[in-house]
Amino acid sequence: MSAILAIDLGGTRCRIGLADAADPARVQLLEDVTAPVDRAGFVELVSGLLAAHGARRLGVGIPGLAHGSICRWVPNLPFLDGLDLAQAFAGVDIGLGNDAQLSLLAEVRAGAAKGCEDAVLLAIGTGIGSAVLASGIIVAGHNGGACSFGWATADMADAGEDTSGWLERQAAGRALDCLGRALGLDGGKALIAAARDGNANALGSLRHPMAALGTAVGSALALLDPAAIIIAGGVAEAFDVLLPILRQEVDRRVPPHLRGVQLVPATHGARAGLVGAAYAGALGANWRRTA
Repeated sequence: MSAILAIDLGGTRCRIGLADAADPARVQLLEDVTAPVDRAGFVELVSGLLAAHGARRLGVGIPGLAHGSICRWVPNLPFLDGLDLAQAFAGVDIGLGNDAQLSLLAEVRAGAAKGCEDAVLLAIGTGIGSAVLASGIIVAGHNGGACSFGWATADMADAGEDTSGWLERQAAGRALDCLGRALGLDGGKALIAAARDGNANALGSLRHPMAALGTAVGSALALLDPAAIIIAGGVAEAFDVLLPILRQEVDRRVPPHLRGVQLVPATHGARAGLVGAAYAGALGANWRRTA
């Protein structure tokens, strides 16, 4: 077995898996633990796991930016900023990337985007992560943060802020929570449940966030002409409710030849980050080239 240690690192949790390089999609979840609180703790955790499982390949997804094997900007885990995994774990093949980009890698290799050379993934949870596949390559950009659609803006009067983008404030999970509470419901999940039951007020409340999301998706279509838009993250669980509204909002913002693009839920759900990390570990530094 050519063992891959796969790590899906979030702001508060750390999911750890083990896979064989011959079939990364079958990664097995080993642990789901609290995320380390400092650099020493992270290095100790990963070093111990590599040794315990005899793994010489490591795939890591982070909630921030990466350049090669270096963590560049991880707002919720700032102790990682500047850490070079190739130096910290010498002799190990490293595949490091942004968590949304690795989720897209999972969907391209063994999911909703399999067979596509051009696709967009939007991971909608508390915030909005995103990634783009263009001509078989997952786009990085100059600083590793290309295609951050959570920061897309369609309101010239918006003052902006440093910690979250306009689209996140309009259409992410926290926005749905606020809309639900405004109707006397217990957050976004209750709002979706009410809409699913045909509640007119709940359905009406979803128009604004879906219009904001449709604006961003329409812009992505105009810029990139992807074969599919993949919706991942917690909001994907509400896909049956949101799809008809989002479909309408997207199609009215693009010309006829771009209408009807596939809008599909992610295949791997909550496992996407871990599966993507396993693939990154298998492919190493060139994991962005999916073809």
